[in-house]
Amino acid sequence: MWNITHAVKLTLVAGALAISTLASAQNYKDEYKMSLVVGTAFPWGKGGEIWADLVRERTKGRINIKLYPGVSLVQGDQTREFSALRQGVIDMAVGSTINWSPQVKELNLFSLPFLTTSFAGTDAMTQGEVGKKLFEIIQKRGAIPLAWGENGFRQVSNSKRAVTTPADLKGMKFRVVGSPLFIETFTALGANPTQMSWADTTAGLASGAVDGQENPLSIFVAAKLQNVNQKFVTLWNYMNDPLIFVVNKDVWSSWTPADREIVRQAAVDAAKQQIELARKPLKQTVIDLGVGVSELTSAQTAEFVKLTRPVYNKWSKEIGSDLVKMAEKAVSSAK
Repeated sequence: MWNITHAVKLTLVAGALAISTLASAQNYKDEYKMSLVVGTAFPWGKGGEIWADLVRERTKGRINIKLYPGVSLVQGDQTREFSALRQGVIDMAVGSTINWSPQVKELNLFSLPFLTTSFAGTDAMTQGEVGKKLFEIIQKRGAIPLAWGENGFRQVSNSKRAVTTPADLKGMKFRVVGSPLFIETFTALGANPTQMSWADTTAGLASGAVDGQENPLSIFVAAKLQNVNQKFVTLWNYMNDPLIFVVNKDVWSSWTPADREIVRQAAVDAAKQQIELARKPLKQTVIDLGVGVSELTSAQTAEFVKLTRPVYNKWSKEIGSDLVKMAEKAVSSAK
């Protein structure tokens, strides 16, 4: 008698769980909007595509994600992406720490000039206590961060001349993202920085409205910047741009715990593949495009570090001295 009663109870529980799961699934959107700055020709965009494909496959189609490159959900203004994500205009994103720094000042950490010039230093921050701390901050701001990706170390290119000293930058007009830290960094080096969205950058380079730009080599190659007067590249690794795989808080809450775990693990797996793509060596590829490539020596790098140190020190206080010290310690241990 006990076995029959117990079996009935188990059946009822299983039925209730099935109904609950079905009810939750019925609340799912037909499509979730993922914001990206660039398309799938770039490692950044490819990471979003891999994530979307893994989620669709592993949830058996319960969660379908559509990519919106060119930050088209916010009319191309990449600095508004995080705000739109919090407001629910965007459901998911693979976003840049640079672009989100106007709303999350602590993310300016990675934009501090010459904080680290190595992948080991970057990993020590994102995969350690610094990364955990920043994820906690982002979650408090209303978004759910799941994994760290990477856009890569940003190199400088221009149409005028080879750059190996700060004097070579003097007076040149450079496109930079809409971050005061970038404007101050390039101003300190004697350049003339101009805020411009990525959507407008190619046209700006082609017309001569700006002489140069700074981005990872993967962006340079995929965007074919050699065709818009970018004749010289300098490899200086002055900052890396980690990416964050993130979900809107309300969207996250609407999914079952099992589906949340699927989405989280898919983000981790996609981010790992995305980082491998972003770190693919491209120096020879750029040279083969007919572009002049200069690689700074330690002594040459020191000149740029010296001139940008006041900017570094000023922004360390804005970001939070404790967080910066934590990052410096992580980078030092990686060496």
